[in-house]
Order: sequence, then structure tokens, then C-alpha cells
Amino acid sequence: MIALLKLRREAQKAGREAAGEKWQDWDLVWCMPDGSPIDAKDDWDEWKGLLKLAEIDKDARVHDARHMAATLLLEQGVDIRVVQVILGHSQLTTAKRYTQVTEILASEAAARMGRALWDG
Repeated sequence: MIALLKLRREAQKAGREAAGEKWQDWDLVWCMPDGSPIDAKDDWDEWKGLLKLAEIDKDARVHDARHMAATLLLEQGVDIRVVQVILGHSQLTTAKRYTQVTEILASEAAARMGRALWDG
């Protein structure tokens, strides 16, 4: 991570030089080309564009994508502790709140129990 942040700092330094007197020093890691803060609406508009491109009609929030990612990881057999790390949660209980028990997960659990009881 440190190496990536150093690369980001170098790129921002070049951006600062390119902006010249127009540079606004807010001491931000991620900013607009002139150093000013990124408008939250820009992220929202980009997210809505991605939903449209993916032909998703649901009015989903970016945060909903984190919940979906957590649940999909569980469906793929990824351990909840790994999901916790991927989502950046410090507490396992938080990662658990991000996941849903889907029909796929319940069916797989029932199938495993059946194999444990009847195939052993």
C-alpha cells in the first residue's frame, strides 16, 4: 500500500505542477486536477452510469454493491473472515451484517449436512 501511495503522491505532484497557480492545496490524497475536493455528486453520477450500462433497473446505492459483494463471496465458498478483510471491517460482526443467507447458501448447507449424515 505504501508503494502505491508514493506513486499517487508523485502523480499528484505532477498534477500540482501542471495546475500552476490554479492549484488549491487542501492536502488531499484524492482530488480534482486543481487540488480541490472531489464532488460527491461526481461519484454518484458515475455509479448511476455504471448501473445503466449494466442494464440494472434497480435504484441501487453504492453501499448496496458492498452487501452484494459480501454475499457473492460467501456463495463462492469464501470464508467470512476473508470477506471481513476484503471489505475492510475490523469486526467480524460487521462483515456478518453485510451478508445475506441466500437460497444458494441454504441449499449448499443442507446438501453438506446430507452428505455428512448419509454418505459417511
